[in-house]
Amino acid sequence: MTTPLVIDEHATRWAPEQPSGMPLLVLLHGYGADENDLFGLVPYLPGGIAVASVAAPLAAPWPMPGRSWYPIEGLNGRDDLAVSAAAEALLAWLDVHVSAATEVALLGFSQGAAVSLQALRLTPERFGAVVALSGYATPGELLNDDALRKLRPPVFWGRGSHDDVIPALLVEHTAQWLPDHADLSGRVYPGLTHSISEQELTDVGVFVTKWRDAAEARAQS
Repeated sequence: MTTPLVIDEHATRWAPEQPSGMPLLVLLHGYGADENDLFGLVPYLPGGIAVASVAAPLAAPWPMPGRSWYPIEGLNGRDDLAVSAAAEALLAWLDVHVSAATEVALLGFSQGAAVSLQALRLTPERFGAVVALSGYATPGELLNDDALRKLRPPVFWGRGSHDDVIPALLVEHTAQWLPDHADLSGRVYPGLTHSISEQELTDVGVFVTKWRDAAEARAQS
């Protein structure tokens, strides 16, 4: 039996440090980064939300620094089961550290985006929205995909026109899959490589603000 992946709770960065009662946005970094990477986005995000930036459960292969959600090289690179294992680690972390009553959204970059979408597929009712930057949805069917198709939560998918890191077949699959399973908004940013631009951050801020407002309205209803 494979040992479940575990997210290091001590590596998580919070803003504010003791959030209570606010909608929570969880940040999932990309390959070779860590919990400090996306935490730099906090100033670009709207007020009235809590933010948690988590560290992926695997060490990136030497000599790459940072962390990894799943292997991306070799015969098993980008394996859908490995992506699911990482998503299940995220869900386990949420079960321990976040109240089931808390409104939660995910923002992931690259590997973190793939894991965010996979977590949404595993538990569609748990998340109010997903921001997937420079990432993809794994091919194949999952058990709760039909439930997700009915719920159609808001998803923002942003990517660069010159991003050559994510294989074209996965980009094409995601472009077909997301509109069928989510209320999709997003943008292809001309000239952008595998990174995040100022314009993309502006668009993300607008999207997260809409999620926050909807979460607050649900809490008051």
